[in-house]
Amino acid sequence: MRRVLALALGFVALAAASQTPLQRRVVRDVLEYFHGRGSVAFLFREHSLEGAVERQDSSGTFVQLRVNLAQTNCRKRAQRTQNCKTVENRRKPACLACYKFDNSDVPKVLDKYHNCGPSHHLAVKEIKQRDEAECRAVEEAGKSTDVLYLPGMFAFSRGMPA
Repeated sequence: MRRVLALALGFVALAAASQTPLQRRVVRDVLEYFHGRGSVAFLFREHSLEGAVERQDSSGTFVQLRVNLAQTNCRKRAQRTQNCKTVENRRKPACLACYKFDNSDVPKVLDKYHNCGPSHHLAVKEIKQRDEAECRAVEEAGKSTDVLYLPGMFAFSRGMPA
């Protein structure tokens, strides 16, 4: 049993090591968002990561992740976060996260979208379509239409009525 647990922890550590810095930042933000919800009483940790997408263009970097979480035995209000063990056969929610970062040295979030719920919840067709539309909108953040507005830029775009 201990060998299996050690092996599983090794895989989680290996998965975390293969994540880019922006992906790790998104996972931390998703956990913070999830723990901020009122209905969550226990701490959760990242169980696995699926479908990581990271695309860079002139307007910034788009990151899309599906993070599977696992409930731990530590209460959310408890001060300790170390030594929290994953509880088997408990809630295992999944979160879809879409983030758009700018191209600065310390990337700032231009736009983001989260959706967390039971793993079967995110597979429902209507929710999936909404998630795709929201993620497309996040990916478009910072593109040429949003880039810069100067005072007077549109001053002469409409003529006076004759």
